[in-house]
Amino acid sequence: MPFVTELVVRESAPGQWELLAPLEYEGRADRFTVPAGTVTDLASVPRWLTWLVPVAGRWTKAAVLHDHLWDARAVSYADADGVFRRVLRELGVPLLRRWLMWAAVRAVSLLRYERRLGAVPAVAAVALPGALFVAVPALVVLAFLLVYWLVEGAVGLVLRDPARRVVLPR
Repeated sequence: MPFVTELVVRESAPGQWELLAPLEYEGRADRFTVPAGTVTDLASVPRWLTWLVPVAGRWTKAAVLHDHLWDARAVSYADADGVFRRVLRELGVPLLRRWLMWAAVRAVSLLRYERRLGAVPAVAAVALPGALFVAVPALVVLAFLLVYWLVEGAVGLVLRDPARRVVLPR
């Protein structure tokens, strides 16, 4: 395994985790240490995508290392993103999920930090096939969530307590 230490964290606030011990990565040519005391959100996944990529999983150490490389500016954003993709592979993250995760962080770094709009089409070319593959299950999940919301609302109307009914004066 590429990590020579385990990830040891405690929740410091809702959605925020503090490293209690350093997290050390050792590759063939690279060695990075995320220091104890570092605060992380684990994998920075938008809430609406956590059904596909949960905040924690096989990729958690790679996400923590990647966030540290970005925050510490230990390497360029492009290199940090490349290390992220390589570590995801070393951790056994499946190909499609690995490339989608890499494309997402690469797009963020290109748009937000590097401001290189010309490189976005290349990242989109990598992400688009994966996004299309994910679109079908995403639409199915969305449809079931909509049905659930409607049924839950209807059941709530039928079962509501009449004693709690508020009558407004005319």
